[in-house]
Amino acid sequence: MKHSSSTLRHLWSVVEETQASILLEFSDTELIEQLLGQLEEKRLDRVETTTIKTYIRSRLPLIRDIAASRQMSSV
Repeated sequence: MKHSSSTLRHLWSVVEETQASILLEFSDTELIEQLLGQLEEKRLDRVETTTIKTYIRSRLPLIRDIAASRQMSSV
């Protein structure tokens, strides 16, 4: 599965900019759609969208761990 480095950088930037509560409270499907929605400006084609969805799904535990850590450090 090949991802463009700029798309991946943008994805992780979106994760960092998204409120921790959203990353933690949304269901997996809602979170994937939320993150993809914020990547839409990249105008991903159907294959890229599917690939990025798969990538995000595989990284959901990490994304949620990052969000939980941010939430804990802000308390």
